[in-house]
Amino acid sequence: MVRILSGEDQLRNLFAGLLENTLHAEMGVPDPGLVDYLTTLLLRFVRHESIFKIRDLRGHRLEEVAGMLAEAEQCADRPRREIHRHIGDFTLFWTGLYPEGLKVLKSWDRKDSLIDYREQGKRSYYIASTFEQEPYEEEAPILRRLSELYDVCTEGLQTVRREWELNF
Repeated sequence: MVRILSGEDQLRNLFAGLLENTLHAEMGVPDPGLVDYLTTLLLRFVRHESIFKIRDLRGHRLEEVAGMLAEAEQCADRPRREIHRHIGDFTLFWTGLYPEGLKVLKSWDRKDSLIDYREQGKRSYYIASTFEQEPYEEEAPILRRLSELYDVCTEGLQTVRREWELNF
């Protein structure tokens, strides 16, 4: 029998439990801030429109990292930071949870074909972490850790996906 979860609190508890068990118990990374951030990322990206929330100046949805990077270069500080944070989240989501989707996202006929999502994700989290003034001072260290632990987080998200596929 399949259990059906409903409500944001139940989903948050599921994601947080899976992430905490994976990162702390299985991978030896006891980092509550990282677990909280990744839990929130998963909750945001449950909604498809959040995955592709970055828009260009004309309001068109940007579905490729290359377009997001171009948009970040044209923006002022606050949006630039938010775009780089989103690029980190976007690349981590795809490399960690749905790496099979990268075949489409990085196919030869797309701008992202030459972008290394792993390296760009690390770089974007690092850039976003350099915005340390209010209101970002609390999130900046977490974004820096995401840059440093990107590969660990990718592996952790892959484990989380296997767990929910097996159990839910």
